[in-house]
Amino acid sequence: MEQRAGSPQLLRRINDRAALLALLDCGPLTRLELESQIGLSKPATADLLLRLEESGHVQRAGFREGGKGPRAQLWAVNGALAHVAAVDLTPRLLDIAVSDIRGEIVAEYRYRPDAEADLGVEDLRRAVSAAAGEVGLGVEQLHTVVVGLPGSVDKRTGHLRFAPHLPAWQGFDVLDRLSGALGTSVEVAVENDVNLVALDEMAVGRAVGVEDFVLLWIGRGIGAAVVSEGRLLRGASGGAGEIDWMPCPQPGVTGAHRVGDVLGTRAVTALAREYGLAADDLDKLLAQDPGPDRDARAAFLRELARRVALAVAGVVSVVDPELVVLTGDVGRAGGSALCDLVTEELGQLVLPRPAILPSLVTGNPIRSGALRLALAGARDEVFAISS
Repeated sequence: MEQRAGSPQLLRRINDRAALLALLDCGPLTRLELESQIGLSKPATADLLLRLEESGHVQRAGFREGGKGPRAQLWAVNGALAHVAAVDLTPRLLDIAVSDIRGEIVAEYRYRPDAEADLGVEDLRRAVSAAAGEVGLGVEQLHTVVVGLPGSVDKRTGHLRFAPHLPAWQGFDVLDRLSGALGTSVEVAVENDVNLVALDEMAVGRAVGVEDFVLLWIGRGIGAAVVSEGRLLRGASGGAGEIDWMPCPQPGVTGAHRVGDVLGTRAVTALAREYGLAADDLDKLLAQDPGPDRDARAAFLRELARRVALAVAGVVSVVDPELVVLTGDVGRAGGSALCDLVTEELGQLVLPRPAILPSLVTGNPIRSGALRLALAGARDEVFAISS
């Protein structure tokens, strides 16, 4: 088959995109530094920067001080090229961040309704509008909005599944309704909250460079994310990882029929009390050695580890991950001590031997993951330079 070289226009687009990504990754760069990053000649890099400045994609960002000779001009991506919003939606709270195309957060907004009412689409529209308004933007000026929530959208129907705790979001095409509320010019995506945590873990946490791993969220709800060959597995209906509903009978635990019955916050609190431990602060209980209660705490942790191992065993047997990351309030607080015990218990249940480690991600990883997803989509479009 005949092989044809790329057109000059195509090569320029490739080089322009490479330059923009280098400026994003490395911060403001001089022309010489950018040459080194993307491998172009001095004239080609100078021409590229002039072209990108004229198109508004880059801007001058001061000078590099302290070197020998004249001060060197710094160049940076123009953050105002596009803005995106990331939303962490829970039944009683909206946590929103607005970012420019560089990934710099320019506004944050938290909304909690006064009345005992479920948050709905109109609440989300008003909250996103308020967040955008803090930096003088209308909601229709946002390029992308990504909403993370505890459930999954069925791609076949657009309906939200696995989310009885979000009654105001049931019975309609969620993406269609959100697009109508936020404006047809805004790209809208809805993603499972635990999947977004996995994206954040892949970017800055334990899973950096790991292509096959399982993330188990234990805390505000129970869920898992499965990453295979660097890609999230979502399943036919978006329900991959919804282990809260997975059968998990526990001998001696009354009413325990699924994972959520034995690893939910209430269940872990009840377990601690069975061992005579104060369970009003699970973070403190899991993270510290309580002195005289050391033996009781050790027994409690062992039983908790057994429950975690039973919950994750089926997933590990099927996907054979390199790594299992424990996160969520309970998963993070348990730290290495809980992970070591889960490793022992899991070794008695399945053949695969993944590393089991606590998450390193801090802050709100759901919102952070949503922001990464929003930025990736916006950059793909904004940096697809047409010249």
